[in-house]
Amino acid sequence: MTKQTTSPQKPAPQTAGQPLPLFYQKPTLLEAVNHADWGLNKDANVGFAAQANALPINLVEFPQIAHFYPIAFAHDAAATPVAMVGVRDSENLFVRDDKSWEPNVYVPAYIRRYPFILSENQDGTQLSLCIDDTPNAVIRGGGEKFFDDKKQPTQTAKNAIEFCRSYHVAAKQTMEFGKALLDAGVLVDRTAEITLKNGQRISFSGFRIIDEAKFNKLPDATLVEWRNKGWLAAAYAHLFSGMQWGNITRMLNARIEPEAPKAASKSKKK
Repeated sequence: MTKQTTSPQKPAPQTAGQPLPLFYQKPTLLEAVNHADWGLNKDANVGFAAQANALPINLVEFPQIAHFYPIAFAHDAAATPVAMVGVRDSENLFVRDDKSWEPNVYVPAYIRRYPFILSENQDGTQLSLCIDDTPNAVIRGGGEKFFDDKKQPTQTAKNAIEFCRSYHVAAKQTMEFGKALLDAGVLVDRTAEITLKNGQRISFSGFRIIDEAKFNKLPDATLVEWRNKGWLAAAYAHLFSGMQWGNITRMLNARIEPEAPKAASKSKKK
């Protein structure tokens, strides 16, 4: 029996001077004067997410996320909530071989927002739309144009701005929730251990969860405050999401079955 130890990729902070956010390679401010012929690639896929085993999520998504993915909290200063989409390093179980997302499964907003993202000025008073300048996202001289002949934003650009603004607001609320969890001292380190059909054991660590015993001992005043802010529902969704580790195990077992013959074939060639 073999044992493998892995941990989730950490989402990078979206602040100046920090590493680029997860998946983004070249965020570029969209400007009519410079990008009049740029368009969104209508044939884009989610292959960019194939090597991530954890995805940042927002508070408003918890009820949907909990039905498909385990929810955990990253080991960062913001206790960023993440959807666990894999347990092996550099593997997203929900991205299929054809670079599409697993069907009939809620797709996290972080994935749906890509390749767009907002740039915030230093005092937070202005937000500007950016796009990740990669071939998977942008087509020069084709695709769904971002600006019309009068250099005004098209509906594609307007929809992107609206979605990104909603995401930005939700992300701010999520940061407040994470801070509250840290201040309340209810987050604890956790390790998930999965045993596969082939006997391999995978120990997955480096994340935090809400300790139910500590959560139940919170003062009544705190619980009332959290209920009024909608945080209690999120906390319960997180606790409920622990049931999805079984789903992750089933998906991983299904993936390693076709891998076994390939490994045996390589070994014979040697």
